[in-house]
Amino acid sequence: MRTILIEPTENPKVMKFVADYNLIPGSLELDRDSDISEIPLAQELFNYPFVERVFITANFVAIAKQDTVEWEHVVDSLKNVIEDELLANPRIYLQKKKEMIEIYAEMTPNPNAMKFVASKMLMEGFVEVKSRNEAEGVPLAQAIFTEFDFAKEVFISDNFVAVTRDNSVEWHQVMMAVRGYIAEYLQSGGVISNIESQRHENPVEKIINRDYTDDEQKISDILNEYVAPAVENDGGKISLMEYDAANKTAKMLLQGACSGCPSSTATLKGGIENILKQFVPELVERVEAVNG
Repeated sequence: MRTILIEPTENPKVMKFVADYNLIPGSLELDRDSDISEIPLAQELFNYPFVERVFITANFVAIAKQDTVEWEHVVDSLKNVIEDELLANPRIYLQKKKEMIEIYAEMTPNPNAMKFVASKMLMEGFVEVKSRNEAEGVPLAQAIFTEFDFAKEVFISDNFVAVTRDNSVEWHQVMMAVRGYIAEYLQSGGVISNIESQRHENPVEKIINRDYTDDEQKISDILNEYVAPAVENDGGKISLMEYDAANKTAKMLLQGACSGCPSSTATLKGGIENILKQFVPELVERVEAVNG
């Protein structure tokens, strides 16, 4: 409970209620026509019909009353209201409840990458940070690299953050710490990224600096419809990077948890290659990774 001292003033209509700390910077002078929607203390005080004005400044609240009541009959009630309201909102204005953000960890097919899934959307599209030197403009990635020496790569997409570790630790040793740190960062309103995210539809267009050809678009559409959801569920991203029409070879860019994953080659050959050969046999006979 906040300690409030009652202090009379030279004006018999005004009483001061003095707190043991500074309430606000500056001052407020409120009457019944003032906007008090964000000031619960004023709302409660003006519930008393005899309260004419409320002054809040420095470490005290001053109340101006009508002559219809005597202070001795109401001062204790007002003191109790002020104590209760300062306990709930110490800085006078309504304290917004922080949005609770839950984070849970998910293993990926890549043993070096862990996916941390949030209970809210983090961004539309995705951002990939392949090293500490590339983290400028992505504050969340910078924070993870600063906090954890073992972090090698950060991939942020939709509602998750995929972190790739080096070989100095195992995930069972650090998973809880990373999960807690990301949750606290997001909970405190930390900025995720200041750079434009890449679109899921065609994330390599800036890399190849051109639009897909009609054949490439057909291949990409199949990837987006039949392959991308499963890959993204594993914390990664796969996109058509190059297409060699002469050899019917589709070359894929692996990002996120897919990059460097030991099983990515098997996935390309056993899954994606079969899907493309099934849907566009006239275009694709082989798939290859340009990275990973």
